[in-house]
Amino acid sequence: MSAVRRPTLVWDIGNVLLDWSPDHLYRRLIPDDDARAAFYARLPLDAMNLDGDRGRLQPVVEDLAARHPEDAALILPWWGAWEKMCGGLLAESLAIRDAARAAGHAVWSVTNFASDSWDRCLSLYPELNAFDGVIVSGREGVVKPDPAIFELVERRSGMAPENLFLIDDRDANVASARARGWGGHVFEGVEGLKRALADEGLDF
Repeated sequence: MSAVRRPTLVWDIGNVLLDWSPDHLYRRLIPDDDARAAFYARLPLDAMNLDGDRGRLQPVVEDLAARHPEDAALILPWWGAWEKMCGGLLAESLAIRDAARAAGHAVWSVTNFASDSWDRCLSLYPELNAFDGVIVSGREGVVKPDPAIFELVERRSGMAPENLFLIDDRDANVASARARGWGGHVFEGVEGLKRALADEGLDF
C-alpha cells in the first residue's frame, strides 16, 4: 500500500493569516477619502514598503520622509505606528492551519515582511510563531515572487516541490511557486481555500 501523501502547507501571512492594510492607520490620520487617496497617489508607498521587505522597514520609511518633508508627518507613522495597520488575526484561516498541523501536515510560512516589522508582529501575535519553519523576506534579502525564495523553502524544509502547497493572496506569487512544481491557491477567503484543499484530498 502506498503512503498517504501529506503535503506541506506553506502560508503567506499578510491578508491570509493577518488582516493588514495601511487603511487601518491612514483612515485615522486622513479621514477624508479624497485626501487619503491623493496621499497614496503622490508617494511611492508600495515601493517603499517592498524595499522594507528586502531588509528593514524603519530606514526606508525615514528615507522617504526625508525626501518628502512636506509629507513627513504622514509618512513616518508607517513605521512609528505600524501596529495600527494590523486589524487582527484571521481566525478561520488560523484554524485551518492548526487543523492541518494537528492532522500531521508540516506547516511553513514564506512571507514578504521586513525583519524589524516582523519582530513587532510576533510581539503582537505570538500565534504566528506556530510554524515548522518561516522564511521572512527581510531576513533573506529576497522577496516573492522571486523563485529564489521558494527554493529556500524547499532547501530548508527538505521537501520536494511537488510536496509543497502555497497559500498566498498574490497571483504572481502563486504562479512563481507553481512554475517550480508546487501546488498553490490564490487566497480570497476561507471557503475558496477549503475547496482548494479538498481538491488536494484534504478536509479541515
